[in-house]
Amino acid sequence: MRAEYACADFRRAMLSRRQMLQVGALGTLGLSLPAALRAEARSGPKVRAKSVIFLHQFGGVPQQDTFDMKPDAPAELRGEFKPIPSSLPGLDVCELLPRVSRIMHQVTVVRSVNHRIGAHNSAAYYSLTGHTPQVDNVSATASASDYPAYGSIVSKLAPSQARVPTFVSMPWMIADGVFRTPGQFSGYLGKEHDSLFITKDPNDPEFSVEELTLPIEVPLERVSNRQALRSGLAAYSQLSESIAAVHGLDAYQQKALSLLTSSETKKAFDIQAEDPRLRERYGRTPYGQSVLMARRLIESGVRFVTVFYSPGIVGWDTHSNNFGLLRDKLLPTTEQTLPTLIEDLDQRGLLDDTLVVWTGEFGRTPTINKDAGRDHWPQCYTLLMAGGGMKRGFVYGASDSTAAYPKDDPCTPDDIAATMFYCLGIDPATELHNHLGQPVPVSYGTPIMPLLA
Repeated sequence: MRAEYACADFRRAMLSRRQMLQVGALGTLGLSLPAALRAEARSGPKVRAKSVIFLHQFGGVPQQDTFDMKPDAPAELRGEFKPIPSSLPGLDVCELLPRVSRIMHQVTVVRSVNHRIGAHNSAAYYSLTGHTPQVDNVSATASASDYPAYGSIVSKLAPSQARVPTFVSMPWMIADGVFRTPGQFSGYLGKEHDSLFITKDPNDPEFSVEELTLPIEVPLERVSNRQALRSGLAAYSQLSESIAAVHGLDAYQQKALSLLTSSETKKAFDIQAEDPRLRERYGRTPYGQSVLMARRLIESGVRFVTVFYSPGIVGWDTHSNNFGLLRDKLLPTTEQTLPTLIEDLDQRGLLDDTLVVWTGEFGRTPTINKDAGRDHWPQCYTLLMAGGGMKRGFVYGASDSTAAYPKDDPCTPDDIAATMFYCLGIDPATELHNHLGQPVPVSYGTPIMPLLA
């Protein structure tokens, strides 16, 4: 084990000074250290976030061209863009992100995320579940035995109490070519905990959520009768028990029927009701309007919303023309959408209760290749977190002089997952059972306590 990893694990395991003082005070009351720790464990994590908006930048964001710039690195490494100061003293960001620079005092920046998975689908699986995949190759595809998506865990352990879905994903499913990316779905938890996928463009003037719309000629009573008929037939069939792929399908149908009749859900998806000026601020793109929809959904009681930037390996996968793509498309979208979301949540009083996570599945190589691009680089990358119990204006970890490897406080997607669950009031050590009946903890990671306010 590398020295810095061992040191980081040791530091994370140490008690803070405040905890030591608290233990000292407890000692005067006759409570031992083990008893105090057991009492703390029994109390469980404090709920800091009611919901999560998970913005997944499929393809992999170049850390050294965005939020971990290295202006003193050699020319073949540092790239074309210059850093500018942000509202967080000491933190520079890319010159193409002036609006983003003005909200960085609201954000926690984690600069030391790392793993060893280099293929898009496998790395995205890791990013979307917080569990290390068993294979690392381009043909990794989703299956019913996968680890569940974060939102599926929330659906299982802390579902929404409102008449809305717990977990929503939009505006498309992601895939590497013909291989559907694992980690987007409920996996071994069964389809009843799947995300409600909205695979329509919310920027389309004709946008309507067809998944939540009945044909006008079909009355609700008829749908209910059909549901009763299905239930009767199910008594004579063992299909749902024998085929893992449809495990939980009946419960999924029941949930879908409930959503069909929910005025709260339909109202949340009525993006046409938004102020047109605010829609312009988010950006009239599928991604921008999906992020706006995410805000509407968490406002209505949805607990976890995933917004994918790209449906396939196009977006942030800058193997060639890295700087042109960043300049013309990727950074302008980030510049418009991300600060608008943070400002909108803050102005509505929602930021304290909503955890925003902005990340991809890995970073990009320090070295610029012959095609003016950067290749896959999971060894060190940056993500952003805001609200939902995070410190405002905080940088955690550091990379080396070329943003190639963590220099201080390395962490993994497991730790990010554990931190998210901890903020949602879910103990990361909680065990669920996989498709083989084996107990599996929600996360093998450790919450990164220095991130928390």
